[in-house]
Amino acid sequence: MSNEAEAVRVAAHDPQGSDDERDASKEAAETVLKAFGGVRGMIDMTLPGLVFIVAFNITHKVPVAAWSALALCAVFVVVRLARRETIQHAFSGVFGVALGAWISMKTGKAEDFYLPGLLWNVGYCVALAISALVRWPMIGLMLGPITGEMFTWRKQNPGRLAAYTRATWAWVVIMGLKPMILFPLYFTHNVNLLGWLKVALGIPPMLLAMYVTWQILLKAPPPIKAELPEDEEEPQK
Repeated sequence: MSNEAEAVRVAAHDPQGSDDERDASKEAAETVLKAFGGVRGMIDMTLPGLVFIVAFNITHKVPVAAWSALALCAVFVVVRLARRETIQHAFSGVFGVALGAWISMKTGKAEDFYLPGLLWNVGYCVALAISALVRWPMIGLMLGPITGEMFTWRKQNPGRLAAYTRATWAWVVIMGLKPMILFPLYFTHNVNLLGWLKVALGIPPMLLAMYVTWQILLKAPPPIKAELPEDEEEPQK
């Protein structure tokens, strides 16, 4: 740990070292998009809601709209499986759409299709805030395994812990705007406005949160790679 800290201090006075440090931070920051499923992941989460509101406007039947959204989610999963891609984000989308479809068909109210997503947004923001308060920022938990640092940012890299904490609070603020705008619309029963705004507020806030996170991590110390157990056991073989 002392060697890593010394390297960071030396780099601060060395132009080449500063360039290397910035490159390392940039490489780590660019994992943000990957962590949240990339562009495909955002599309998978957004299009089913669009299909629902379009189908509902055409047919004025909640079951038809709900099954249309579910069918699209199923197509996403099949395509990802055929390409041997991870279905994590597509599957989470299926679960949310299936729950919304079941509730809306049960109540007969089209606006209830969006209720699980709204509640999820509120719960997600609360979880983000709690994680930042207890110094286990969720953005760090998500990016650590991708950057290879795991949890070294908690004890060995205080500057990175501070960056992950700031990024997590940024997500709380940006993503918290969504339910603040949409929940009042839900209670007005204005399905069209709720549905179109839900679609409109799907990707842009997430892209903004990713961009802010990327900018924060650009100025953060580079990640300290975690030592894997296999690396420690290898000399004994």
